[in-house]
Amino acid sequence: MNSFGRLFRISIYGESHGSEVGILIDGCPSGLPLCESDFKPDLLRRQPGALGTTPRVEKDTLQIKSGVFDGTSTGAPILISITNGNTNSKHYESTLSIPRPGHADFTKKIKYEGHADWRGGGISSGRLTVALVAAGVVAKKTIPHIKIEARILEIGGQTDYQALLQQAINEQDSLGGIIECRVSGLEIGLGEPFFDSVESTISHLMFSIPGIKGIEFGDGFKAAQMRGSEFNDAIIDAHGRTATNHSGGINGGISNGNDILFRVVTRPTASIGLVQNSFNFETNKMEGHQIVGRHDACIALRVPVIVEALTAVALADFNLMRRTQ
Repeated sequence: MNSFGRLFRISIYGESHGSEVGILIDGCPSGLPLCESDFKPDLLRRQPGALGTTPRVEKDTLQIKSGVFDGTSTGAPILISITNGNTNSKHYESTLSIPRPGHADFTKKIKYEGHADWRGGGISSGRLTVALVAAGVVAKKTIPHIKIEARILEIGGQTDYQALLQQAINEQDSLGGIIECRVSGLEIGLGEPFFDSVESTISHLMFSIPGIKGIEFGDGFKAAQMRGSEFNDAIIDAHGRTATNHSGGINGGISNGNDILFRVVTRPTASIGLVQNSFNFETNKMEGHQIVGRHDACIALRVPVIVEALTAVALADFNLMRRTQ
């Protein structure tokens, strides 16, 4: 449901326009140095401000409410809360009768029988990813030997995308993008075949990021155009180092010691300024509707740090599992 993990377990809570959002982290080892200032660099990376990001700027005031004493983790569950302050719920009242195309308004209306918090998208909002970033900061401290880096590969199909992004903003439209993540320093043997493979676990977490619509490891879909003689990665030393990395650092669901490499696709932001047609549940008719409020023109711009955070969560859990084995 709203929790993930086996030994390093996270539970998310809050809504976009509620008083706060946050994360509960269970299974964090004791003795890790942790203070509120540790979170600032990654929280700043997620914040808007660049061209194409939302005008809604939160201070992201963070509090560690449990699980840390005298500057170190105690081994007890760590509860982290982040305050919401810059909200404007009136822009979302129309979603009660006219669900926004591409959003979760309709599915939540049916699933929760009309009781879901509709303000700012409620629990489905990208606002909650700030809590995922916080979880990632803690997870990274449990695996300091592992380096995780994510970057934007392209926006709207282009690597030089600033002009295209400005055009989409001018036209009140939005763009999607591709994010690539590389993990280095990983030991051999993390992950399990089939249901708890490295690919399936990372993928599960990536799809918890609102707007992620696809993922590939290594050469991914390009592999369908290759032959086995091309795709197979030759092992060139006793440490398992390979001449190529078409498999993205994973064989049989298990890390092979080479860099894990994967890419995720973000859809164009669902909230756009153009008039769109949608069904009005009060009039029982289709009608034109214009979304108002504050939104990113391209969510991919703020996704890299979130991808890194959730990758760290997955690997922190795998690392603890490996230690118990």
